Amino acid sequence: MNTILHKADTRGDANHGWLHSKHTFSFANYHNPERMNFGVLRVLNDDTVSESKGFGTHPHRDMEIISIPLEGDLKHEDNMGNKAIIKSGDVQVMSAGTGIMHSEYNNSPDEPVKFLQIWVIPNKQNVTPRYDQITLDTADRKNKLQQVLSPNADDAGVWIHQNAWFNMTNLDKDKAVSYNLNDSKNNGVYAFILKGDATINGQELNQRDGLGIWDVETLDIKADSDTEILLMEVPMAM
Repeated sequence: MNTILHKADTRGDANHGWLHSKHTFSFANYHNPERMNFGVLRVLNDDTVSESKGFGTHPHRDMEIISIPLEGDLKHEDNMGNKAIIKSGDVQVMSAGTGIMHSEYNNSPDEPVKFLQIWVIPNKQNVTPRYDQITLDTADRKNKLQQVLSPNADDAGVWIHQNAWFNMTNLDKDKAVSYNLNDSKNNGVYAFILKGDATINGQELNQRDGLGIWDVETLDIKADSDTEILLMEVPMAM
């Protein structure tokens, strides 16, 4: 088993007034050659956007982009004609492929929105751009794992062009779950603690810590307090 630990307070910090972003991996003006990616997991941004503010129309290509709102509502528009509001319990995915233009704004005039922006390098280039979002029943992750993303369109959650699986769980204190990798030969798992404290394969973790694990078949996860965790299983080879 190999691991890499990223404590919450070691992340890149960008405060633009209307946007406060914590970068687990190098992004924009934050560059750390030792924090470029975890396998094909390229970006993990922990964003807070002020009331009615947001990202104006901007381009992406050849990237799988996943947004997971944590608090508040996020307004999305793109050049494919999609207009949507995503909120806590939703998962949004875009396959940028040959190129997309989109904008994201806080839909509330009086409350901030908090969301994760995640980029995964795809296993196919120049695909037709695609947008999807789903609303999940968060009760289905209470003291168990809920799959929210996979490589398969017919599987639970959204899908992307990559051999990746995301799961979320909300664990009560002292509860435990095990995660068995779908492809332990080629993949690793990046665990991100959204709330609370947990121990994963012997490593104690606190809120907003990240732990990458590879060369392992199973993760044993124990809640040291009430905790919420996102698990991202991704290929380790670029």
